[in-house]
Parts: sequence; C-alpha cells; structure tokens
Amino acid sequence: MKKFLTLVVVLMAALSVHAQEMYLGGGISLWRNDDAERTSFSISPDFGYCFNEKWAVGAELVYSHDYEAGIPYGSTLNSFALAPYARYSFYENKIVRLFIDMGVGVSVLKPKHHDATTGVEVGLKPGLAIKLNDHFSLISKVGFAGYRHDYFRGEDGLGVALEGENISIGIDYEF
Repeated sequence: MKKFLTLVVVLMAALSVHAQEMYLGGGISLWRNDDAERTSFSISPDFGYCFNEKWAVGAELVYSHDYEAGIPYGSTLNSFALAPYARYSFYENKIVRLFIDMGVGVSVLKPKHHDATTGVEVGLKPGLAIKLNDHFSLISKVGFAGYRHDYFRGEDGLGVALEGENISIGIDYEF
C-alpha cells in the first residue's frame, strides 16, 4: 500500500510540473413564460484540464428544474446530466479559438409522481472561445451532431441540430 501511495504522489508531482492550465466555467439560465405559466431554471458548471494548446479534457454537470402551473395539478421535472468530453482546438489566434468537443453524456429525468428516465448522448459540439483577458474567455457552443436517446436536452435519434435553440454561452476562468 505504501508503494502505491508513493507512486500516486510521484505521478501527481510529475503531472503538476508539466501542467498547462485548468479551467472552470459554465452557465445559468432562468426562463419564465407567463402565457403557459411555465418557469425553468438550469445551472451547468464546466471544468477541465488542458494538456497542451490543442487538447483538453473536461466535463459538464447540468441541473435543470422545470415547473408548469398551467396544467391540472401542475407539473415538475428535475433533470441531471454528466457529460465528459475531449476538446480539440483546431484554430487559434490572439483572441479567437475554434474547437470541437467530442463527448458522451448521461442524464436522469425525474417528473414528479413518475419514474425516472435515463438518457444518453454521444456526439460532437462545435464551439468558439473569445479571450477577454489572460484568465477569462467567453465560450459558446453551437449545435450538436451525433446520437441521443431520452437525453434531456432534445430529440431522440441520430442527426445534426444547428438551430438557434442549441446555442449555449458561458464564461471560463483559466488558472
């Protein structure tokens, strides 16, 4: 056991010597539709580690809550997702970086008084990062190409979705 712990400490020290940078970010949303008496809220923290200028790995955690009062007895839906990804940056200048996230996501949807549903997605998400300063970047992901089944963010099946409803915007802090 001591040899294993020593090996882990040595590996962590070696990785930290060559560490490029880590990032933390995400987004939040709040939406209210008075006509449908519907309110939704989501929070999606995002974190990752950059191996070099081209490659990074990370994960997005998402929690979403929807409530619709306009139907009999009201309706509540809570959702949670975990989506790890590998990020490849294929273009970068001093301000703009273009990338593509390749990942897998697993979600759980739980409507009130019903059983939970588990979903999955596998695919690509193209993105854009605009460097605001040495530590902050504005991040936008546009669309999705791949496969989804009962995943909480959209349709089932295989395909490409590039409509305006698939745009996400957030901020990353790099350290």
